[in-house]
Amino acid sequence: MYASKGDRLIIHGRVVGQQDHSVEIVEVLGPDGTPPFRVRAANGHETIMSPGPDCVVEHRPSSTQG
Repeated sequence: MYASKGDRLIIHGRVVGQQDHSVEIVEVLGPDGTPPFRVRAANGHETIMSPGPDCVVEHRPSSTQG
């Protein structure tokens, strides 16, 4: 799993009826874009995560358009 600052980490619900939620990656702490990541939730809470198999990275769109 690779990510950059500004990407979103989507955490899938693990039980029936549990919603997916997402957090913003504010810092990549591992080498070459690998976990762990410092993330920020919508309520402003920050924590460090090493995502498991129930998570996916949603990469931000690149700023280069041509």
